[in-house]
Amino acid sequence: MTLITLLVLATFVVLKVLLVVVPMRESFVIERLGKFRTVFQPGLHFMIPFIDNVAYRHEIREQVYDIPAQHCITKDNIQVEIDGLVYLKVMDPQLASYGIGDYRNAAINLAQTTMRSEVGKLSLGEIFAERETLNETIVREIDKASQSWGIKVYRYEVANISPSDHVVSTLEKQMVAERDRRADITLATAEKEAKINMSEGERQEAINHSVGERQRRINIAEGRAQEISLLAEAQATGIAMVAEAINMPGGNKAIKMRLVEQFVGELGTILEGADISVLPSEMARVKGIFEGVDQVTKQFKS
Repeated sequence: MTLITLLVLATFVVLKVLLVVVPMRESFVIERLGKFRTVFQPGLHFMIPFIDNVAYRHEIREQVYDIPAQHCITKDNIQVEIDGLVYLKVMDPQLASYGIGDYRNAAINLAQTTMRSEVGKLSLGEIFAERETLNETIVREIDKASQSWGIKVYRYEVANISPSDHVVSTLEKQMVAERDRRADITLATAEKEAKINMSEGERQEAINHSVGERQRRINIAEGRAQEISLLAEAQATGIAMVAEAINMPGGNKAIKMRLVEQFVGELGTILEGADISVLPSEMARVKGIFEGVDQVTKQFKS
């Protein structure tokens, strides 16, 4: 029984040394006598004990590394603190093992250096507005440099952009001033539009008044013209009737009688309203004779 147990244990130890199980998410770099031999992909593999050994283990899934925050100077000389995230994947375990000492630290340091360089080319406003462009540029530069490392950089994300407290205070004052300026412009524009509307209304009112006055005068003129026309027609009709009456038997005497009546009537009206004596011409001659005789008498007496 003890012998069987020893045989089982010996077999287990031998299999443990001979067989290597590579997990699905990893790959093993195998060295034989200190020299690279092969790369074991996920699955079951055999090794020669004491000759072959697992030199490196690499995570073959996409990995994300935090880029520590660092101070950068923008093109407009503003100090900002920027951190980010880099996403990469081991594509060639052999190069990742022998192409560089530690591809993780290398990728992080290269990301920081590239970020400082690219931030220096942009102003603070452009960094916020063109964050996607900045990310793409950093990914392109890191991927270009890391081709000999056996890794692939998929993307880079700028996580936080934090200007200094002084810059934040200055930006807040600038935003307040900008809002005040826009408010003043809005008020001035509204006042301008109000004045334009008022002047337009006054202009339209004046036009309406002038049109109304013109139409009123036209109507008055047309009314007067019609009145004159009607009076002229009435006078013409009256004259025609008078002429017709004169031509009739006894018409001439009737006209003379009518003229005498009008003369008497007008004379009475004048006598009633006049301050001096008004006499017919015959009576005026008689009165003149008496006044002349009276003057002669006065001369003889003197």
